Amino acid sequence: MTEIRASTILPAHREDIELHTADGLTLVGELALPLHNRPRATIVCLHPLPTAEGMMDSHILRKAAWRLPALADIAVLRFNTRGTSSARGTSEGAFDNAQSEKFDVAAAIEFPEFHDLPSPWLLGWSFGTDLALMYGCDPAIAGAILLSPPLRFTQPDHLAAWAQSDKPLVAVIPEFDDYLRPAEATERFSVISHAELVPMPGAKHLWVGDADRVLNEIVRHVNPDAYPLPSTWDGPHESAAVFQPHKS
Repeated sequence: MTEIRASTILPAHREDIELHTADGLTLVGELALPLHNRPRATIVCLHPLPTAEGMMDSHILRKAAWRLPALADIAVLRFNTRGTSSARGTSEGAFDNAQSEKFDVAAAIEFPEFHDLPSPWLLGWSFGTDLALMYGCDPAIAGAILLSPPLRFTQPDHLAAWAQSDKPLVAVIPEFDDYLRPAEATERFSVISHAELVPMPGAKHLWVGDADRVLNEIVRHVNPDAYPLPSTWDGPHESAAVFQPHKS
């Protein structure tokens, strides 16, 4: 048995994908699927603020793609919003302060439907939570998980739309968040009666050192049969130090 570390990459079928937006842009991304089983659920990742180095490879999203297909039979779709760059490449367009990004979210939501991927959940982190709240309350989405929501771009009408929906909405709030801490989050999300707030003791906005706790919280909602995640792996694996994530 091997201990699963921050750099551990477990087996999955990984392929480069492209998303095509209604306003004519091509966005680059990756889809990671369980190697042998049909996915039980899908997470569509919305990354942190690109002007602050947020991208599809931001560490929680990267580790989700490295681990969850193998450990929880979850498909993981990551992509760069418009104008965002990562090792995968650069998406067309330019950052638009959460305005034209509505087309990016719509294209990402459509992808599971057209590729027969089950039970798609949005997984937003920081800026990505604003995109989820603003544009993600869609009939095709099973629910949303928000990591470190700053509620920077989100307006009251966006929260009202989720309040009127019966879709699960889970907000994971770091105790020492830079923008929104548990007490204020309880007040701000009170308009959504069914929202579940999960305070995370000791954690900060960037979740450094807390990936395991975050991934467990994701799995607890998206595929509870796989919760809690194991901390060891008995089988082939690779290390991020030598792994080539986009080889064919």
